[in-house]
Amino acid sequence: MITNYYERDKLLVFKINEEIDECTVKDIRRKADYEIERFMPREVVFDFDNVTFMDSAGIGMVIGRFKQAQLLRRKDKNCKFKQ
Repeated sequence: MITNYYERDKLLVFKINEEIDECTVKDIRRKADYEIERFMPREVVFDFDNVTFMDSAGIGMVIGRFKQAQLLRRKDKNCKFKQ
């Protein structure tokens, strides 16, 4: 997973380049949580262009990051979540 943060726009982009299954989801979740808390972005984008497979664990990971972004949105009204 490649992470880019654009400070001017307060945009955090996660470009995922692997299959998302129960074997990889822990690492992706840990890295995403760390970067979201580190940068406190207004927008979070998950780029799934290179993902060829995602199981239910991956879907749960995305939903969990959405909930985390909602918590940030309550603190910062300008925070958005995009897919």
